[in-house]
Amino acid sequence: MRYKAALVFVLSVGLVSVSVCGQSQDYREKYEQFKKQAQADYGSFRDECNKKYADFLRQSWEQYKGNAPVPRPKDDKPVPPKPYEPPVEDKPVVVEPVDVTPVAPVPQPKPVEPIRSVPTPVDDTFAFDFYGLKCKVKLPDYAKLTVNDCRPGSIADGWEKLCGKEMNNAIRNCLETRLCYNLCDWAYLEFLNQLASKYCSNRESATLLAAYLYCQSGYQMRLGEDGGRLVMLYASRSSIFDKPYYVIDATTFYPYGETSGSLSICNAAFEGETPLSLAIDKEQLLGKSVSTPRAITSRDYPDMSAETAVPTELVKFYDAYPTSAIGGNPLTRWAMYANVPLATEAKDRLYPALRKAIEGLSKQEAAEKLLNWVQTGFVYEYDDKVWGHDRAFFAEETLYYPYCDCEDRSILFSRIVRDLLGLDVALIYYPGHLATAVCFDGDVNGDAMTVGGRRFTVCDPTYIGAPVGAQMPGLAYDKAQALLLDR
Repeated sequence: MRYKAALVFVLSVGLVSVSVCGQSQDYREKYEQFKKQAQADYGSFRDECNKKYADFLRQSWEQYKGNAPVPRPKDDKPVPPKPYEPPVEDKPVVVEPVDVTPVAPVPQPKPVEPIRSVPTPVDDTFAFDFYGLKCKVKLPDYAKLTVNDCRPGSIADGWEKLCGKEMNNAIRNCLETRLCYNLCDWAYLEFLNQLASKYCSNRESATLLAAYLYCQSGYQMRLGEDGGRLVMLYASRSSIFDKPYYVIDATTFYPYGETSGSLSICNAAFEGETPLSLAIDKEQLLGKSVSTPRAITSRDYPDMSAETAVPTELVKFYDAYPTSAIGGNPLTRWAMYANVPLATEAKDRLYPALRKAIEGLSKQEAAEKLLNWVQTGFVYEYDDKVWGHDRAFFAEETLYYPYCDCEDRSILFSRIVRDLLGLDVALIYYPGHLATAVCFDGDVNGDAMTVGGRRFTVCDPTYIGAPVGAQMPGLAYDKAQALLLDR
């Protein structure tokens, strides 16, 4: 008993050596041995995964035929804007909500195990610009690679070379950048590809480096060969329009960049791999440059005048963002735009003036003034005329570009009402037209939708001068569908 008590005392005060029953041991030495073993075990799992993956790259390539792109949905002939025709009539319409549950944010992929930085003898920091951000990533010289062909052995050799311990620093820096600037999955994919293309000397080397960093970050990808060119394919949670795709073991992959059709693909899975999500649940903190201030004034409420400016780098980023849908339902594509938070720069300039103009009003009165501001403060134009195809806007884009259509106005109005009034909003789709409906706290007269057992009053940003509760005439009311948005 005395020996046991002595042992407890010695360990509790942190003495280096203990002696029990004549047996001596160095506690600190044993601890260090345990620590080293734990670190070795920690590093061995990902190393083993990479070793197996490189082995697959040497041999497991099969031919896959690409599927033709699913064209971006082309709605029925768009309904042009109309001036308001009173009176407001109460014509409630029952519509079934579209399921957009998968649009809800999901945790971003993460590495199969924590990535620890390692010391390096030289400063190997590489600096580059990404949408106005000055980014730095520690990359060893061997990450430049020299991949001159797409033979399986060459690709596997390159992968093994990238598995050096110093690459941990690069992976950590990339993930830290994702966290620091709220980069969504698509922004992170673009970040890695721009990093690799600016660091490496040729296309194949850049593709392999980007694929390695993407894979080690936890994302699901495959490597393919297209007529002597290396291609990275990424798995997506949602279907992407206007892009060819490949179905591999019931998972849909999209090529990053152009492909000719049939690809030779290595179908090797990496432990813990996760497809990317195209939902954006946080503001993308890109470059600080902003657009020229623009004043937007309501025709019927002169006090509803606000100046706005938006981050120009964000507009550039949105311009290349893929149009996608959840569960194969093309209507859900609008939720991908409408659920995105408005940029702080835009809110700080726009919202104070709008808040002042609706101060002291009921929520219905406030919504009516905000509705008129959107109806009359923007110039309507058809997408086909401006862009040559249907193109929905993120809210910042409507504030930036000189023209917008019904879907753009509805997305912007839905964002403002949720932010300033704290009310639930649904997008209402009629063939050829998109409007909104708002769930007010109390009874509001006028046309309304029953969505999920709740009454949503129609607010149409393209029915010029119409008040809350006025549904544009001539629409196919019996075919209306509701898309309930996140708060």
